[in-house]
Amino acid sequence: MNIYKSEGVVLKRSNFGEADRLVTIFTKHYGKLTFVAKGVRRVTSKKGGSLEIFNMISFLAAKGRGMDILTEAETIETFSGWRKNLEKVAAAYEICEILDKLTAEASEQKEVYEFLVSSLKKINETEENLLSAQIDSFGGNLLKLLGFWPKQKAFLPNFNVCLYIEQIIERGLKSKNFLKRCQSK
Repeated sequence: MNIYKSEGVVLKRSNFGEADRLVTIFTKHYGKLTFVAKGVRRVTSKKGGSLEIFNMISFLAAKGRGMDILTEAETIETFSGWRKNLEKVAAAYEICEILDKLTAEASEQKEVYEFLVSSLKKINETEENLLSAQIDSFGGNLLKLLGFWPKQKAFLPNFNVCLYIEQIIERGLKSKNFLKRCQSK
């Protein structure tokens, strides 16, 4: 059984079976990966608190037959400065959804990982009325990092980044605030 260690940011999670969860993590060394976290929904689980959405974690995983299994997880950063602010949490959801939809599984993108972490840290410093611009900036810069937009080409002032992203992924984004913002532009 191959075991590997990395760090990453929890993008999303969903219940799986009776006591397990599927956890999608954008990792520093392997890109976006989805794991089975066995027994994490049990009250006695030591990993449960570390696998909250937006947490930056250090983890140990084992190669599985189908999906890899998350065996250990330890919290590095919780971004607690903005967790009690609903507007900032909504902005973090939008950022994580955009990243999740635009990236492929198991493709190392260290620069994108560093950009994600710095963007989550910036949310704490951003005033609520500027969060929309912060999300647009994240989306635009991510498009450039991933090659969906030329790096030297600037966006026009009336360019709608979120609609362009929706065209790329061929569906609407689920984040309610993001959709409201897209429709109001």
